[in-house]
Amino acid sequence: MTAGCQGCREDAAKIDFTMAFQPIVDAAAGRVWGYEALVRGPNGEGAGHVLSQVTDENRYRFDQDCRVKAIALAARLFPQGGTEMLSINFMPNAVYEPSACIRATLAAARNSRFPLERIMFEFTEDEQIADTGHIENIVSAYRELGFTVALDDFGAGYAGLNLLASFQPNLIKLDMGLIRDVHTSCARQVIVAGMAHIARELGITLLAEGVESADEVRILRAAGISLFQGYLFAKPAIEALPEIGPESGLRAAG
Repeated sequence: MTAGCQGCREDAAKIDFTMAFQPIVDAAAGRVWGYEALVRGPNGEGAGHVLSQVTDENRYRFDQDCRVKAIALAARLFPQGGTEMLSINFMPNAVYEPSACIRATLAAARNSRFPLERIMFEFTEDEQIADTGHIENIVSAYRELGFTVALDDFGAGYAGLNLLASFQPNLIKLDMGLIRDVHTSCARQVIVAGMAHIARELGITLLAEGVESADEVRILRAAGISLFQGYLFAKPAIEALPEIGPESGLRAAG
């Protein structure tokens, strides 16, 4: 066992939490593409309240517990026989050895009969990553198992294009800071168009997160983006799948 795997010990402090779900919509197809599982406190507290309790000692256990909880809830809530993806955030610095640290996830999916190909793992560049090669190993191992891998909050973190040059995820989520009021900003439009071109050349799907207006959707769709997430469509719902807002122009899943 490596020194890093000391985080695997069972006596690490357990954090109480639950999950909220927010839809990811495919505007081109007019349907719900998937749902992101977002951590919440047991009484509805925000993610910050929960994440403030994460330490080096309990990081691994918390990351594992989040995966298991998200899969169990999705298996219960998602439409039977559907194709919706489940998106789970993970902490790269909590994964010591990909093949070992994925065991609980595989067991949870097997026990819940939730297909691995419907699970997407998101990692964020907000978490500083000292060893890019470690991330490459995680992405490669997860892809071999049939998972989709996404880079979250692109444009708001440490690595940006340097990280993208090292390896290519299946999907990139453009940060809401870049998306906000994109219809009024020539600079943002040029950057989004450039990212759309890069994504097409690399075979990567783009998703715009934090979308709040139909004007933002209009500009983003013109750039070739079809996957969206944000309050325009629905706010997260705790242990439930929220209804899609009528102002979005999309039908609810069911």
